[in-house]
Amino acid sequence: MKYFNILGLGGYIAPRHLQAIKETGNELLAGMDVTDSVGIIDRYFPKASFFTEFERFDRHIEKLKDSDVQADYLSICTPNYLHDAHIRFGLRNGMDVICEKPLVLNPWNAELLMESEKRYGKNVNCILQLRLHPSVIALKKKIEEANKDEKYDIDLTYITSRGTWYYVSWKGDLEKSGGIATNIGVHFYDMLMWIFGPLQESKVHVHTHDRAAGFLEFEKARVRWFLSINNDTLPEEIKAAGKTTYRSLKIDDEEFEFSDGFTDLHIESYERILKGEGFGIKDAFPSIDLVHNIRNTEPQGLKGEYHPLAGKPFTKHPITGK
Repeated sequence: MKYFNILGLGGYIAPRHLQAIKETGNELLAGMDVTDSVGIIDRYFPKASFFTEFERFDRHIEKLKDSDVQADYLSICTPNYLHDAHIRFGLRNGMDVICEKPLVLNPWNAELLMESEKRYGKNVNCILQLRLHPSVIALKKKIEEANKDEKYDIDLTYITSRGTWYYVSWKGDLEKSGGIATNIGVHFYDMLMWIFGPLQESKVHVHTHDRAAGFLEFEKARVRWFLSINNDTLPEEIKAAGKTTYRSLKIDDEEFEFSDGFTDLHIESYERILKGEGFGIKDAFPSIDLVHNIRNTEPQGLKGEYHPLAGKPFTKHPITGK
C-alpha cells in the first residue's frame, strides 16, 4: 500500500483522484484546500488530516517526516498557475508527484522541473488520460496500420458552456489559467500529436476571452480546430436538444466517437503510475509548448484553412463589456 497527500480538493476533478487512490488500494494521509466545503473527502478518506492554509499543511508534512508513515505521492489538483510551485513542493519533500493537466503553463517551467526530478530523485507524472481511452488507442492503431501516404484532414470542435462565474474565477484569468487553448484544449492537442505525429505548423485565427480557433499541421494530419466556452457557439441542433457541451472530431469527414468511456481513466492512470508506467514531463512537453505558442501568437483572422465555426459573431466580455 502507498500513502498519498493531495493539494486541491474543492474542484470537480479532485473526486476522480480520491476515487483512484481508494480503488487502487491506497491511503490518503492529508489534504489541503483553501475552502472547507469539501465534504467529498468523507466518501473516501474521512480520517485524513485536512488543512485550509498551505503553511499548516507544510508544517504537517514536515512533522510526518519524523513518523513511521510518510507519503509516497503528492496528487495535485490546484489551479493551473500553482502547479509548478506545488510540484516542486512535492519533489522537495521526498514525494513522487501526480499532477492534473496542464502540468505547467510554460515550456521553460517543464525544463526546470526535469532538473528538479534529478536533484531530488523523484518523478513527476501527468494525467494524460485520453491516451488511455480505448477508442483513442484503437484510432492510433488504425492510423499506424493504414500507413496512408496523404495527410488526414481533421476538424476538432469542443464547446463546453461556462457562465459568468468563469470570468470571476482563476479560470478566466489568462495569466493564471493559460487561456482557452490551455484550459480546455491541451488534452486534445496531446492526443493529436500522440496519434498523428510531431507538430509541423501552427496558426491562430481567433483568440478571444471565450473562444479560440486555428490550424495545426502534424506529420500525418491537417487540423482545423475550434474551442469555446460560449453557449451561443453551439450548433443549433445541440442547443435544441438542451445540451450545453459539444465534442466532435471528424477525420476525413468521418465522425470519431469518444464521448463515453472516461469514467475509469483516472483509476487506470493511477494503476499505471504505481507500476512505474505513468506519463512524465517529456510526454507532456510538446502540448505545453504548443499551448504556450498559441497563447502568445497574434491571431491572423479568417485567412487560409480555418474552422467553419471560427466566423461566429464575437460577444463582449461579461465583466468588462469589451
